[in-house]
Amino acid sequence: MQVKLTIDKDYTLGGIDERLYGSFIEHLGRAVYTGIFEPGHDTADEQGFRRDIMALIRRLNIPIIRYPGGNFVSGYRWMDGIGPKEARPRRLDYAWASVEPNLFGIDEFADWCKKAGTSAMVAVNLGTGTPQQAADLVEYCNFPGGTYLSDLRIKNGHKDPHSFRVWCLGNEMDGPWQTGAKTADEYGRIACEAAKMMKWVDPTIELVACGSSSAEMPTYPAWDRKVLEHTYDQVDFLSMHRYYGFKGDVTDYLASYADLDAFLSAGIAAADYVKAVKRSKKTMKISLDEWNAWYGTSGPKKEETWTVAPPIHEQTYNLMDALCVGGLLCTMINRSDRVRMACLAQLVNCLAILMTQPGKSAYAQTTYYPFLHASLFGRGEALRPILKAPKVETARGEADAVTAAVTFNEEQGELTVFALNLAQEDTVLQLSARSFAALSPIEHIVLDGDLFAENTFDQPENVLPRRAPVAPLEKGVGCVTLPRLSWNVLRYKI
Repeated sequence: MQVKLTIDKDYTLGGIDERLYGSFIEHLGRAVYTGIFEPGHDTADEQGFRRDIMALIRRLNIPIIRYPGGNFVSGYRWMDGIGPKEARPRRLDYAWASVEPNLFGIDEFADWCKKAGTSAMVAVNLGTGTPQQAADLVEYCNFPGGTYLSDLRIKNGHKDPHSFRVWCLGNEMDGPWQTGAKTADEYGRIACEAAKMMKWVDPTIELVACGSSSAEMPTYPAWDRKVLEHTYDQVDFLSMHRYYGFKGDVTDYLASYADLDAFLSAGIAAADYVKAVKRSKKTMKISLDEWNAWYGTSGPKKEETWTVAPPIHEQTYNLMDALCVGGLLCTMINRSDRVRMACLAQLVNCLAILMTQPGKSAYAQTTYYPFLHASLFGRGEALRPILKAPKVETARGEADAVTAAVTFNEEQGELTVFALNLAQEDTVLQLSARSFAALSPIEHIVLDGDLFAENTFDQPENVLPRRAPVAPLEKGVGCVTLPRLSWNVLRYKI
């Protein structure tokens, strides 16, 4: 099979916001406790942060991490997590039928972010919480000093403000599973007031309004429209969430990238409708702040409910899941003109690219690698890929047998092609990039093999990317073989 990919440096989609390669840490299962935070572990630093996990995270160059939820945030009292740890209360977490010891809170997360080389996307509680409590959290974190809450932060050991720039106005508020779930109008009004007050405290922050929690919800996409009718002038992003799972057909699963494209189009259309109604000059950006492969996982076992950090949603990912994630990343890059932020959910132990054993080792799951490749090499400008490829039939309609995304990093002098081959056969990619003066190959990274192969604690490197031969381009034109059912990264020096 052959496909043709034409690239032109003038066919640009625009600069990629580095926050497209964000992730997520929720107080869920073992994401925090025995995940990023485990005092007494052999690698723990003086604050109890696991340095083995931090090293794997730093390698990813993640620019932003959403915290503390997720469903957890809709019942979270943020003041429980500040001050002397011995005085912090233990609370029931309704979201995950767990006990929250509050040994890790907003100050600890701020410190962890600095050490991990990232920044925070902080979610406020608009389930059981109020606009005043949301504004109070902004004051505690971002106000320099001279008020009760900012001085309390200083008293708690943080003289300088945390200066968090991105804030989520709640989480999935249309979900009946949500603590304090609301109708679109109820949420829209409280989100509007919270946004107004939060920006009074710090006018520099960026705000994210909740879109509908799923395309399968009966509220979707009317929820997004109604919420934006209340909040359009106050917020900067519309939040969207999307997960995909294997249901027995490999092609259907790997073609999830096409469904994500359609899903994003619907959210963008709802936002643009409200823009037109309001005669606004502002174009709403999208924050895809939950996305991943997710299936076959569950909540805590009955005997583990109402305990601290029970194992929840600890999915082991295989090669096929990694290929799916690669395809989704292609879609995100190709829609990066509107999708300006995204958070892979999640980072450690829960639906995660990284896994830990309490008191023991850690390893990177298969899905770590396409995310690593995109984060490292998917910077700069996104170019529009002109792709001619055979179609494959899926449960959701036709999709291209190969999907691709292209980035041009002028500062580094590099062109990168990301490609997912869904086909059951090797595919010859005819690459044409004549608008670039000269391209010399750097490397061809391939992730392929047994679709059901996994990395585990016993075999942490069972699935790893490999290097494949890559021929030079003659006057910007050449051919590259994409192995069957594979994720590919083609890097060229300009």
